[in-house]
Amino acid sequence: MSQCGCGNTAGVGPFAQGRELVEFVARVHGGEMRTKAIPGGGLATHCQGCGAPFILTTFVAGCPACGGVHAVSPPRSSDPGNIQFAGEGYTLP
Repeated sequence: MSQCGCGNTAGVGPFAQGRELVEFVARVHGGEMRTKAIPGGGLATHCQGCGAPFILTTFVAGCPACGGVHAVSPPRSSDPGNIQFAGEGYTLP
C-alpha cells in the first residue's frame, strides 16, 4: 500500500484537519502532491488567516496576501470547504 493514507479512518491521512492535513499532503508520495495542480483550475477560497480571497491552484499553497499555508487532499479536492489551514506563522519545511 502507498503512503496516501488510503484506508485510514476520519481524522487521519487525507481526512486530517488543520496543520496535520497540510503536513500530510505536503509529504505524501514523496512530496509530489505539494505542487501538483488541482484539477479544474483550483478552488476559490478565502485565507483562513487573513481573510483575503485567492484560488488554491495546487494541493498545498500559501495565501498570496499573507503566506498562510493551506492544503486540500486529492480525494476531497472537489469542495473548497475541505481546505485546511496550517495556522498562523506556519512555514513548510
